[in-house]
Amino acid sequence: MATLETQGITLYYETFGEPSNPPVMLLSGLGGTGASWSGQTARLAKSYFVVVPDHRGTGRSTHSQTGYSTIQLAADMSSLVKDLDLGPTHIIGASTGGAIGQMMALNHPDTVKTLTLVSSFARFDSFMRRQFELRRKLVAESGARGAREVYEAYSLFLFAPRFAREHPESVEAWIDRAAAQPVTPENRNIALQRIDMIAAHDALLRLGEIRQSCLAVCGELDFCTPLPLSEEIARAIPGCELAVIPNGGHLVEREQEEAFFAIVSEFLGRH
Repeated sequence: MATLETQGITLYYETFGEPSNPPVMLLSGLGGTGASWSGQTARLAKSYFVVVPDHRGTGRSTHSQTGYSTIQLAADMSSLVKDLDLGPTHIIGASTGGAIGQMMALNHPDTVKTLTLVSSFARFDSFMRRQFELRRKLVAESGARGAREVYEAYSLFLFAPRFAREHPESVEAWIDRAAAQPVTPENRNIALQRIDMIAAHDALLRLGEIRQSCLAVCGELDFCTPLPLSEEIARAIPGCELAVIPNGGHLVEREQEEAFFAIVSEFLGRH
């Protein structure tokens, strides 16, 4: 457990594995906390030096009331790579983390060795815009209903129907953990800014500038960031590979741990 004073905030991060191994940075989704990577961290730490930060505004990083853009969060994370003297690093970003990873590769290319974009997007399409308009409304009104109802609704977007049917206890545990986070007016404002941040993200026309090796991974049944968004990324980034995991939902790295790890570790191993 460690922190870095950077970009006007305190950035909290944890490291796993041997520092002499090749570096990997895991960037989480909209929730922003490194703990969301669960079992993938330990799997990767057997062969890599894994750095897992909490985004600005989440977890144990500064809950700043400003600075919410994927450009700024990419600057936050790139400064951590430089401070740790990692050199070009394998960046694995899930959903929002993938949008941040795109901006790292574009604006801070010296910090990125490879780019793995999991359940991610280059820009919102009409489906995602309608989805997040609803999700923003749920967050904005959550003071009256409480966080639990918000995350119960979120779970419908994030888990594949078959997984939710076969593993209801896992879904319930995810809701319990998410709903346990303190709800304050300040944190609600941050959550709304983070939704606005990803709605504003649009890197599609610049993705052709990315020269690092890239892998886009998507669950076949991802309802939050559906497969066409990963297909769009794969078409836009030169040489980008696309891997589709059968029956996987948005949280494919949790639902299909072994299949996900096999795909990602094989990609990293080649680079």
